[in-house]
Amino acid sequence: MISSPSDIKLQKIALLGNPNAGKSSLFNTLTGLHQHTGNYPGVTTDINVGKWKTGQGETLELSDLPGIYSLFAKSEDERVVLDVILDKNNSYRPDLIIVVLDAINLKRSLMLMEQINRFDLPIIAVMNMTDIAESRGIKIDYTQLQKLTGVKTIPINARTGKGRKELEEQVNQKFSKKEKPQLLLEESWQKELSSRIKLENALHARILISQYEHLSFLGEEDKAFLKSLQKKYNLDTLQLQTEDSKKCLNRQSLLIKECVKTEKPKVSRTERTDKVLMHPVAGFIIFFALLLLVFQAIFNLASYPMEWIDQGFGMLTTWLSANLPESMLTDLFTEGIIAGIGGIVIFVPQIVILFALLTILEESGYMSRVMFLTDKTMSRFGLNGKSIVPLISGAACAIPAIMATRSISNWKERLTTIMVTPLISCSARLPVYIIFISLVVPSISVWGIFSLQSLVLTSLYAGGFIAALLSAIVFNKLLKKEPGSKSVFVMELPSYKLPQWRTVFINIYKKTGAFVFEAGKIIIAISIILWVLASYGPPGAMQTAEKEAIEIFESGTITETGLDEIIASKQLEASYMGHIGHFIEPVIKPLGYDWKIGIALLASFAAREVFVSTMATIYSVGQADGAEETLLEKLKTEKNPETGELVFSTAVSFSLLIFYLFAMQCMATLAIVQRETKSWKWPMIQLIYMTLLAYFGAFVTFQLLS
Repeated sequence: MISSPSDIKLQKIALLGNPNAGKSSLFNTLTGLHQHTGNYPGVTTDINVGKWKTGQGETLELSDLPGIYSLFAKSEDERVVLDVILDKNNSYRPDLIIVVLDAINLKRSLMLMEQINRFDLPIIAVMNMTDIAESRGIKIDYTQLQKLTGVKTIPINARTGKGRKELEEQVNQKFSKKEKPQLLLEESWQKELSSRIKLENALHARILISQYEHLSFLGEEDKAFLKSLQKKYNLDTLQLQTEDSKKCLNRQSLLIKECVKTEKPKVSRTERTDKVLMHPVAGFIIFFALLLLVFQAIFNLASYPMEWIDQGFGMLTTWLSANLPESMLTDLFTEGIIAGIGGIVIFVPQIVILFALLTILEESGYMSRVMFLTDKTMSRFGLNGKSIVPLISGAACAIPAIMATRSISNWKERLTTIMVTPLISCSARLPVYIIFISLVVPSISVWGIFSLQSLVLTSLYAGGFIAALLSAIVFNKLLKKEPGSKSVFVMELPSYKLPQWRTVFINIYKKTGAFVFEAGKIIIAISIILWVLASYGPPGAMQTAEKEAIEIFESGTITETGLDEIIASKQLEASYMGHIGHFIEPVIKPLGYDWKIGIALLASFAAREVFVSTMATIYSVGQADGAEETLLEKLKTEKNPETGELVFSTAVSFSLLIFYLFAMQCMATLAIVQRETKSWKWPMIQLIYMTLLAYFGAFVTFQLLS
């Protein structure tokens, strides 16, 4: 039944639809940059929330709910939608739902719309993918569709914004609540349930009886009642769900016969392309070639802006040192904060390129093919086909990747995916990789196409992926299997399309901003702590260090210009930081690391990318005032005072690369694992096994290359 006009003003609107129906594209089109991420309480589920400024001058709150195929939810993110629909006190409960229909997968979309339409929330439907449907000979009679469903349906193009004006006009009308149909409960158990919990329809009862264990808004007494009801009537919840879904799909089949006409389609461009890109052999070759091109671009395209940023921070430090009065605050600012921030900002061009290329591949529809292509491979390692989603997402950040495992309904497969996902090299590792690859790998071309540096970077990412798969085998053997549980990989493959550049820009802006500002908070805090630890030491130790430096100078072994530098170096070693570094040095010495590297390793347990900024801080404090060398130049020339050999040799640099390839050094990731598993047991196991893997991998690498 279509809602009728009234004086009720809309405050909140939610987008709801199947995965890959185009919800996110529509959300980005309507909100632009006026959006933020809301965390759904208790389940670490991200819901995008934004301000939608309509052409009529109104500002509405728009939320993008997780993609869902049916209200009979099978995973945690799908159950968030149930909470929003069923719990009238939910903070995300909207005044209006916009159901996004997929014109090329209409039956499944209409089934979800029918389920939503049985509840008291007003809804509007938008038909997306209409241009693709027309190219396939699919014609939809919208007047007949609205007549049969009672829902206003507007054809749109979420990527281009076509149909936006009509949608805004419809939304800006004032809606009243639906007229409630008479409550018809056929089963005895449904009537008994309605005596305790207010029901809207028979579907409501079936959802509650089959999903009650996972619904956060139900109290323990209500859950106990539902459990006893299930036992009393010997209810087969799977059968209840299947019966309802079959009846609904049958109704949609009849509906589509009335409203949709399909001409004999020609072989589409998507089908022709899939024959190549999804070929069991050629598909994998093309995928790895594309990854290699991505890493090639990270090095080649970012080299000049990185050099400009590095030189800019060097000039800024020199200018500030020359123009600010000599004081502790000036030293803190130039040697601590500026050096630390500069150590991470220099990698922004590469992060931007990485996110841009990954977003383009995803927007084009190619990444969905990669997931489908690797499904069989994942199953051989004890993972579900859906595991490829978080594993690929892990290349950007492990945190949203681990949260993406909510779509895996089987707990064993989900836990296995959570435990191995941090082995995938994320963007936080990229600064560490770049600095040491640039140190020891020459910038030469291979076969006249790829640079040797990009090949090494590709090998590191491939190594992390292989380690994740091998670890998955181990966890699959160790973890107990839930009886009768087996998840199935189901997804719609979208058509190929040109990326929506607005969406690409928004994703780059959001993800790069999150990387810089989230890492920046940690970096500034750690940089200040490190500067204090490096600038001060036990009483008398700093004076003794200065005295030793002067004695070396007076012995005539160094020139006067080197006096300031050796004083700075001796005082750094005598500082609190130096004492901590020397304390842990025996443990890390077999890996080829000195006490300065040890300090950076400890600091990077907060976040991996902090390693580079820590090294920048250490070498800024340990240099004479006014030094204009970049961090890369300092590391290239750093020598061991005992042996006179380069500290960052090929063996040490590759040992560090292998250590960071495997190490779990991200407190935020550990916290997310704890929240997702609701136990500290699993993050602690994760921390221990990855640290041991990193240590022994680095040890073997150093010994082999020494």
